[in-house]
Amino acid sequence: MGWSFKNLMANNHKNRLLEKMIPVLAVFLALIISTFIILMAGKDPVLAFRFLIYGAVGNINFIAETLAKTTPLLICSLGLAISFKANLTSIGAEGQMLIGGLFGTVAALYIPCPDNLRLILVLSAGAAGGAVFGAIPGFLKAKYGISEIINTIMLNYIATYIVAYLLNGPMKDVKSGYQQSYMLPSSAKMPVILSDTRLHLGFIIGIALVFVYHILINKTPAGFKLRAVGSNCDASRYAGIHVTRYIVLALTLSGAMAGIAGAIEVSAMHGRLLNGFTSNVGFDAIAIALLGKLSPIGILISSLFFGALRVGSNSMQMGVQVPSSLIDMIQGMIILFILCDKLILQISADRKLKKQKKVLVEETGKA
Repeated sequence: MGWSFKNLMANNHKNRLLEKMIPVLAVFLALIISTFIILMAGKDPVLAFRFLIYGAVGNINFIAETLAKTTPLLICSLGLAISFKANLTSIGAEGQMLIGGLFGTVAALYIPCPDNLRLILVLSAGAAGGAVFGAIPGFLKAKYGISEIINTIMLNYIATYIVAYLLNGPMKDVKSGYQQSYMLPSSAKMPVILSDTRLHLGFIIGIALVFVYHILINKTPAGFKLRAVGSNCDASRYAGIHVTRYIVLALTLSGAMAGIAGAIEVSAMHGRLLNGFTSNVGFDAIAIALLGKLSPIGILISSLFFGALRVGSNSMQMGVQVPSSLIDMIQGMIILFILCDKLILQISADRKLKKQKKVLVEETGKA
């Protein structure tokens, strides 16, 4: 019996180790398959990946650009991780980021405010806009049981068309032939923290939000209740947790994070609201949250990895003529392999269970 208990504990430890290794395995497999794709295209994969790495971290300017590209990915993925912790599948970060950028732009251009407070107003407005677009599917899910997946996808389209309409009409810079707003005042722009680069204060805000996420999820009663609702709604309700409230809260906080990312992107990288400024960050953030296993450090590392892929792909395309769309394939394969984690763990658990049964039968026969 003692042997069986020790064996069970050892197996549980191995399962946890395997679960932690799955993201690394997913990235490794995606890169291996990408190598074969590059070979089939008649290119040198070693040279391609050298250009990819150099383009991401080859000098201080490339590193700064990688960190700047990482910022919205990090903040959006932290927001999505909150909803995933509550077992809610939000696909709405893209639309929430758009609305956050819109609200931040409106606050910068049209709301009177002292210059030293304008940037805070922009970020607060962005968070409010994203929160509204998160709260709507949260309320519909909690009150009427309507799928948050469908709601958040539909709200992405609504956000896209709202921004497109405003940039073609009321908010359009009439001196420009593009779909864009007027330039934000300098007091509403995110300060650069490394001269002669685009690395801005938003990256520091993103790092701070990693700590906020950790404290919220792991150190507060609200975080415990969010995780409890995600584990078992019925048991949480029986324990006295207001499940409806925490479903709405999870999606609202998720939307607020994406809204902050949108406001930062407009303020720091573009200086004005542009059509399509999100560049699919909200969708990539889903992969980042899954790859990071919803842990603060995991999400930070995954965001840096995806930021490096985004920046390095341009260098790879120019240096080896490997299309940057290969990076989209790598990201897609990573998601696919990550989603196979349950299957891998189940196969591993089944094999170990059969082995345990065989040992127990042998021990019973000897007894």
